[in-house]
Amino acid sequence: MDELTRRGVRAAVAAAGSLGLRATDPVVLRDVSNLLVHLRPAPVVARVATSTALARVDVVEHFRRAVDVTTYLADRGVPVVGPPADVPAGPFTQDGMVVSFATWVPHDPTRVPTDFAVRLAELHTELRSYPGPLPTRGPLADIDAARAGWTRSPAELASFTAVRDALVAHWPADDVQPLHGDAHPGNLLMTARGPLWNDFEDTWRGPVTWDLACLALTGRLDGMHAASTYLHPRGDLAFPLRLRRLHAAGWLTVLERRFPEYRDAADDQLEAALVPPVDRRH
Repeated sequence: MDELTRRGVRAAVAAAGSLGLRATDPVVLRDVSNLLVHLRPAPVVARVATSTALARVDVVEHFRRAVDVTTYLADRGVPVVGPPADVPAGPFTQDGMVVSFATWVPHDPTRVPTDFAVRLAELHTELRSYPGPLPTRGPLADIDAARAGWTRSPAELASFTAVRDALVAHWPADDVQPLHGDAHPGNLLMTARGPLWNDFEDTWRGPVTWDLACLALTGRLDGMHAASTYLHPRGDLAFPLRLRRLHAAGWLTVLERRFPEYRDAADDQLEAALVPPVDRRH
């Protein structure tokens, strides 16, 4: 546990305490992009911006969108990890850190749904009516944040930027809708209530093929096959797959600043992403 994690736990407990919720036995569930803390004994999980705050200047907006979209879906009866009953969902700023709250749901992270693409199509149907404002170039903001904080070689930055620019030149404008934004099996929790969608922090308005690219490139199952079983019409995946690889490479260069053990993964992802720029849509 590094100092940023320790600060995050203190901020989570303090933010909950300011709302009348006592967390006497907080347990860190995970801390990579964000810190997740089960505020035991309460059935509440705090999400604290740790690594994301190193890259995103608008992290509060990301957290606010996640709360708004989750609340909207929960109110419609969509299977999501909903806001907690004990405290407002937030987000709040506590000791310089952004914190939000959700219901704690026991789940089995080793289980993967066999019908992921079917559930994703159902989620897309529900999201189409979401009325709130959303970004229209969601992954691009993260890619540009990675460029702004680049710590690798100038040659790699030049290649990264060239691929970024080629993709932006062919950015899709048609057939867009609200998306999950990070639709991989780790964000569909397997619970006693059935699969529940989680983590709408990256929600944006784009083509459904972006969510399918997130699925296709997962290592938790045969993502390419799963994406091929999507129920609704979809476009070609070549463009979003390329964009997703670049997005993942950018995030890994952010994470390796804090976690040196991510260096090899960043090397591999950059190698996959930094191929000659495309000059057409795919």
